[in-house]
Amino acid sequence: MKMTIRTHILPMLSIVLLFLLVLATPQGFARQYTLTGKTMGTFYSVKFISMEEQSPAIWQQRVDVRLKEVNARLSMYNPRSEISRFNRTTANQPFKLSTDFYQVLLESQHLYQITNGAWDGTVKPLVDLWGFGTKNRSDTLPDPHQIQEALARTGFHKLTLADHLLTKKEADITLDLGSIAKGYGVDAIARLFSTNGIKNFLVEIGGEVVGSGKNKKGHPWVVGITRPEKNGLNPALYKTISLENRAIATSGNYRNFFERDGKLFSHLIDPKTGFPVGNKVVSTSVIAENCTIADGLATALMVMEVQKGIDLVNSLPNIECLIIQKQGSGFTSTQSDQFEALEKK
Repeated sequence: MKMTIRTHILPMLSIVLLFLLVLATPQGFARQYTLTGKTMGTFYSVKFISMEEQSPAIWQQRVDVRLKEVNARLSMYNPRSEISRFNRTTANQPFKLSTDFYQVLLESQHLYQITNGAWDGTVKPLVDLWGFGTKNRSDTLPDPHQIQEALARTGFHKLTLADHLLTKKEADITLDLGSIAKGYGVDAIARLFSTNGIKNFLVEIGGEVVGSGKNKKGHPWVVGITRPEKNGLNPALYKTISLENRAIATSGNYRNFFERDGKLFSHLIDPKTGFPVGNKVVSTSVIAENCTIADGLATALMVMEVQKGIDLVNSLPNIECLIIQKQGSGFTSTQSDQFEALEKK
């Protein structure tokens, strides 16, 4: 039935409808802001929602300053960074840590322990040897003697962490925390927004993501896990995930590799063998309460035997994972017990 409204009551009706709309919509008339930029050799994106007017320029400055602080702690390419300065210290010389560096190392220590060494932040000699680090790649593959010599200069257990102090037990131990640095950067920006009263946001750095609260429509944020195609410029989505007060990180070997004599060598190094990972796992995604642990654990799952990785994740509270393996010309996947509950239907 069509209903007409007399013009003299329209203003009052409009006010009532406006009031009801504000009450009925979870985000009211909230506005979404988007920030983008470069950091850690990749790009970042932040979407945040506020009921109050915000200054994008001020927030851009805050984000950039915070990311520069994180880079000043963890960058392997800055000789003056905190991690670079630590790597130049000698054995038994306590090194005073900033809060950022200390927090990352606490997570690193935890990852090393729960993965039984599948994640190890001291594999820099091996990463450099295979040409995936700060040194140029050689035209020849490393020989077994070189690999064993590099392995002797690794081992997270050769570090002592206590009361904001880090000490090497052996002088040639070096740290490379690139496998969790982006995740920590995402967490740092997430804390920046939450501590300043912004509760609804999506932070992404190079594919590592934290989603807090809801999007502008009042629904959980939705993120995608891409199909792990080596040459896919615009890869299709393999899965979509509802992300509410969670982080997701993905690791893969399908884009950073080289080929010798018809064999592919991944940038992901097994800390126990010293060789690039040679299993059929091509992508791992981890959903956790913070992006630092998700980032590091995704790397560890690339190294671990699939069922052991699944068993580990199933034993950890509030953590889920998806492991994708190559099978012929396609893919097959294995997931943790509660992963399906997080999928966008």
